[in-house]
Amino acid sequence: MPSEPSHPNADPLSPGSLIEVDHVTFGYDASRTILNDVSLSFARGKVTAILGGSGCGKTTLLRLIGGVHAVNQGSVRFDGEVIDARNAEQLFKVRRRLGMLFQFGALFTDLSVFENVAFPLREHTDLDDTMIRDIVLMKLNAVGLRGAANLRISEVSGGMARRVALARAIALDPELIMYDEPFAGLDPISMAVAANLIRTLNDTTGATSLIVSHDVQECFLICDYAYLLSSQGRVVAHGNPRQLNASEDPQVRQFIRGEPDGPVRFHYPARPMAEDFGVKA
Repeated sequence: MPSEPSHPNADPLSPGSLIEVDHVTFGYDASRTILNDVSLSFARGKVTAILGGSGCGKTTLLRLIGGVHAVNQGSVRFDGEVIDARNAEQLFKVRRRLGMLFQFGALFTDLSVFENVAFPLREHTDLDDTMIRDIVLMKLNAVGLRGAANLRISEVSGGMARRVALARAIALDPELIMYDEPFAGLDPISMAVAANLIRTLNDTTGATSLIVSHDVQECFLICDYAYLLSSQGRVVAHGNPRQLNASEDPQVRQFIRGEPDGPVRFHYPARPMAEDFGVKA
């Protein structure tokens, strides 16, 4: 029988990991904690999904890994080195080793498809124009868009734009690729294309891939491991897709199956209706 996913309090940190998030607590201000004592580990060369509902801290986690914000407690380690969000020199070196696919692409609309992909090469390398041209065309070919190199961003579909953004994310051959909601707003065909590209690029390049998403089944088709975060910013469970699918935990089952009733309530906590409407008992 399939084994149960690991208990959320189990320590998943491993010496073979590229990224280690160790007992991290974070909030943008004192009024609300976004991530609450979270520990996660991302294995080298694997595709790991970070799943959870809106507002559970998935994108915030990517920002902490990229050093956009400093953790309140705990630590984030990249290849064994603790990320210091105040160390500009360290952050420049770390970010040179990672690629980011933003939720809405974040493409430069006044540049062509070619120039969007060329941008990080021009900014971070001293390569000549001929080498940049060859690299850009290879990256566009990898996502099936070499023939669209001269088009403007306004001339490509949403699914194609997401692939352009992916080509840009891998332009510098990063060790780590982070995907923020890569399937959001895509039709079923474009979603399947994007998922297959993520898996293929990961296996071809040997990169480590992190996918932040709430599209459970699409992620389960391509990921090696997954973490499920609760709305309180805690790790509810983690394991491979087979283990999570077999889980009997009510909160895991509700999220994976999209059930409306369960531990996650429809109504935000509120006073009794009689108090709000002034109804006397």
